[in-house]
Amino acid sequence: MVSNKLSEKDVIERAATLSFPNSVVEYLEGRLGQPPYGFPEPLRSTILKSRGIKPIEGRPGKNMPPIDMVKLKKELEQEFGKETIRDVDVISSALYPQVFKEFRQQLEKYGDLSILESRFFLSPLEIGQEAVIDLEEGKTLICKLLAVGPIDIKTGKRDVFFELNGESRCVKIKDDTAANETSHREIADPTDAGQVGAPMGGVVVELRVKAGIEVQAGDPLCVLSAMKMETVVTSTVSGKVEKVTVKQSDSISAGDLICRIIKNVE
Repeated sequence: MVSNKLSEKDVIERAATLSFPNSVVEYLEGRLGQPPYGFPEPLRSTILKSRGIKPIEGRPGKNMPPIDMVKLKKELEQEFGKETIRDVDVISSALYPQVFKEFRQQLEKYGDLSILESRFFLSPLEIGQEAVIDLEEGKTLICKLLAVGPIDIKTGKRDVFFELNGESRCVKIKDDTAANETSHREIADPTDAGQVGAPMGGVVVELRVKAGIEVQAGDPLCVLSAMKMETVVTSTVSGKVEKVTVKQSDSISAGDLICRIIKNVE
């Protein structure tokens, strides 16, 4: 609401076409149970109806099919290795399947990052700053950032120069913001309902449309991920998709044009 300068009235009136985070939609669906004083109406009904979602009444787990934990464990062992899957991993996967999958992918790519201090995990080092990393008792790494090179437009990578326990090193690091720095994206015109812009900055994790197809107001266009929160961007009008200006894995900013829709003439 704040970033898009929306009032409470705006949100209620435009609920059918605004892009809400999946977590908000699922909450209103009733996946977390029923709040003591009920859901906000008519906001809830409008959001769910526009997305073709039937609200859950009562306890959400009551009508869910049971999970075969033995089968799930075997599937995880086949995907990630039998020796790496514990009972707590099976439970985590059952409760948060997508989060667990992303966690395992990060673990396989970067190793155990729990040894890093939170400040070094969440924020980049400044030039000249040191990070002390205790791998285990008696094994300590002292990493000092020296310089960061320019982006290679072809690969989207940078040369990063640092000292590791006093020895100079250089590695190539993929910069996820490279797309923003090496290209100028078209900005959606807020006065044109047919131009759908990103409601927030993030990464395009899934495209649901392509040029030439017909969409209805409220239909999903793409899925954005930002700060571990996914948001389905929906169409604001009914019509034909003229052009899609983003692709999967693109990093985009708030207001960047996602697609242009030729509005149906009523």
